[in-house]
Amino acid sequence: MVQLDKLLDSIEPADAEWEQKANERLSSQIRPRGSLGHLETIAARLAGIGRTLQPDLSKKIIFVMAGDHGIAVEGVSAYPQEVTAQMVYSFTRGWASINVLARHAGASVRVVDCGVAGDIPPEWEVIDGKVGRGTASITKGPAMTREQAIKGLMVGAELVRNAREREGFGLFGTGDMGIANTTPSTAIICALCGQPPSKLTGRGTGIGDEGLNIKIQAIETALKVNKPDPNDALDVLTKVGGFEIAALAGAVLGAASVKAPIICDGLIATAGALIACRIAPRAADYLFVSHQSVEPGHIAMCDLLGLKPILSLDMRLGEGTGSALSMNIVEASAKVLVECKTFAEAGVTDTGH
Repeated sequence: MVQLDKLLDSIEPADAEWEQKANERLSSQIRPRGSLGHLETIAARLAGIGRTLQPDLSKKIIFVMAGDHGIAVEGVSAYPQEVTAQMVYSFTRGWASINVLARHAGASVRVVDCGVAGDIPPEWEVIDGKVGRGTASITKGPAMTREQAIKGLMVGAELVRNAREREGFGLFGTGDMGIANTTPSTAIICALCGQPPSKLTGRGTGIGDEGLNIKIQAIETALKVNKPDPNDALDVLTKVGGFEIAALAGAVLGAASVKAPIICDGLIATAGALIACRIAPRAADYLFVSHQSVEPGHIAMCDLLGLKPILSLDMRLGEGTGSALSMNIVEASAKVLVECKTFAEAGVTDTGH
């Protein structure tokens, strides 16, 4: 716990003075004031995060956290649990959607075994962050111990901190892989916002009506059995979370601790981000939400975070695909701040509009 306390103590708010400096520069650039909309908001936030008017986001990385869930055996997903490891292999071969979109964004992809049920062969070159062999079924009791939850947090935090401090990455993204992980993610948002599972539960991998009813009942049971404390995010993570969700939360904490921007993906990654921001509210200063997922629980998550998703493309895949796509937008915002001339610099008449 001392290690986690030290991490949390290192998180400072973004710098409002640098954000104001950026807003002043953006408003004096050669275009009508505010005409780039949300791009300008992102650019100003990047200045506050990095304490600079010249943020460099050219070196980008996405961490895909993988883990299995005991709840999978109860029929809450359209896919069997062995698909988690199979998709991890696909990620390492560069075959999956996240690989394609990350290559397009110029971002590295690293896959982390946070809690896959089976063994991952060394030749797959997956990062070993294993907390356990899949969580327990949350309909029977807690997903994990509090100690495991903290270990998962620190796995994600250290990966980001090391990538920043030792390798110089400037922009981070998170993604997930874990069959049935929309179920614990929805349980997390239900626990934190108090809304019923019937309102916030989505179809995940594409389950039908019967599967959706099973999923809703499973989440209702999990909340009743575990009684997660909405005022203690670590308790919520412990009781109804997942090992990869813990690592996703830790990644946000790690980015905030080293003053780096981080983009979270859809429902599962945002569940992790929400846990992180409940544990350390200042971490939200460093966080961007990549896209609005079609999962109903994701809307509630964004509302609690008070953050506007960058994209809206009816996506529900996960893997970090939204993070990869929005990296182009975030980096473009930084380039507008750095490269676009002001009226004075360009010798253009400023009418004040």
